[in-house]
Amino acid sequence: MFKNSRRDFIKTATLGTAAVMIGTRASSYTKILGANDRVRVAVVGPGDRASDALIPSFLRLADELNFELVAISDLWKLRRDAAAAKIKERIGKDVAQARNNDELYAMKDVDAVIIATADFQHAYHCMEAVRAGRDVYVEKPFANTMADARDALKLVTGSDRIVQVGSQRRSTPSYMRANEFIRSGKFGDVVMVEMTWNVNQPGRWRRPNLVPLLREQDVDWKRFLINRPLEPFDARKYVEFRLFWPYSSGIPCQWMSHQIDTVHWFSGYNHPTSVVANGGIYLWKDGRTNFDTMTAVFDYGDASNGGKGFQVTYSSRQTNSAGGTKELYYSNGGMIDLDTNRITPAGGLEAKYADAMKMKPFRLAESSLLEPGNSSAPKVESAANTGVDHSTLAHMRNWMECVRSRKAPNADVHAAYNHSVAICMTIAAFQTGRRVTFDEAKQEVVTG
Repeated sequence: MFKNSRRDFIKTATLGTAAVMIGTRASSYTKILGANDRVRVAVVGPGDRASDALIPSFLRLADELNFELVAISDLWKLRRDAAAAKIKERIGKDVAQARNNDELYAMKDVDAVIIATADFQHAYHCMEAVRAGRDVYVEKPFANTMADARDALKLVTGSDRIVQVGSQRRSTPSYMRANEFIRSGKFGDVVMVEMTWNVNQPGRWRRPNLVPLLREQDVDWKRFLINRPLEPFDARKYVEFRLFWPYSSGIPCQWMSHQIDTVHWFSGYNHPTSVVANGGIYLWKDGRTNFDTMTAVFDYGDASNGGKGFQVTYSSRQTNSAGGTKELYYSNGGMIDLDTNRITPAGGLEAKYADAMKMKPFRLAESSLLEPGNSSAPKVESAANTGVDHSTLAHMRNWMECVRSRKAPNADVHAAYNHSVAICMTIAAFQTGRRVTFDEAKQEVVTG
């Protein structure tokens, strides 16, 4: 993956411009739904993420908000049939099955779609849906080439469609309180952010039992590739796409996209000023091209020229789980720990050091980001035994309510675009081994 030359990277980054044509705004969108109108929803790509989290969350809210799941679209018959059977078991009736999105959008009884396809397809499939006049919930990462990101931003902002990207931290109460606290000024300026995401999972993103079941005649391989270079059929790249560039960047697309999004949200910066990164396949040598271990350093703002700014360090490995998942925000007065959901004075400026500089000590008061009386942050609705993640459920509710109200959702297309910029800068840093910056005027990654 990351042995490509700079020329190869630039060629890859511009694929979408040649292959994705931004059309004019659709001449007729679906009608504005009234309070009593049922919203009919289809799922594009009903694989693991959709079946395990998005569909259960949607169905949990559907009756209350007067929504209905009516169709699914998938290129692979095995997955279509499996998803349709699972949905029928949950709702007691059949849903329509489309072999591709052309068939889906020819259906007149679909108002909105939930998209959970392969990483590299999200922005493209979002544009298909918007052109067809449908509202969209689209999984992250939004895009891993700037061409796709720019095209999607232009199309969505020029439409009246509701688009929510699956950055569910933006609908999680503890993160919302952290954002409010930082933006209130009480935290002080962010001076450093440390993030990790460590697992020890050799089978992560592998599907060894599913790969042998996929034959070339079972799918439309060219349609799967959309605007990526044509190459011979490979069942692993179809099923285990997260392991292979250019279908995913692996860790940056999957995990970093969540965490770096909070940096943009909390700080108000749209993207990094610069990125340096490195990594490799140090242990899981199973044919993958995406790293099993990586570290990236991001600069935000313009502190080097006397302005404000801060640094973000991000590290992730799939080979040892020590350290787990960590999101630590530091100011001169203390820190916010989004793993423990605590605000603490740890590391804050003490009086004995402040006096020497004729400064006032700055120590944050200890407090919690959780609701009063809530001593933990449950991730699963265990009482209902549904396995529905609280954050995903809240994020899905926000989107469904915005489909009705036509208000901007918590994670709109601008949030999607911004995390895509950070991903593209990180990929460029990997592929070139250089310090990467961003051209604001051209909205393009620069490898200097």
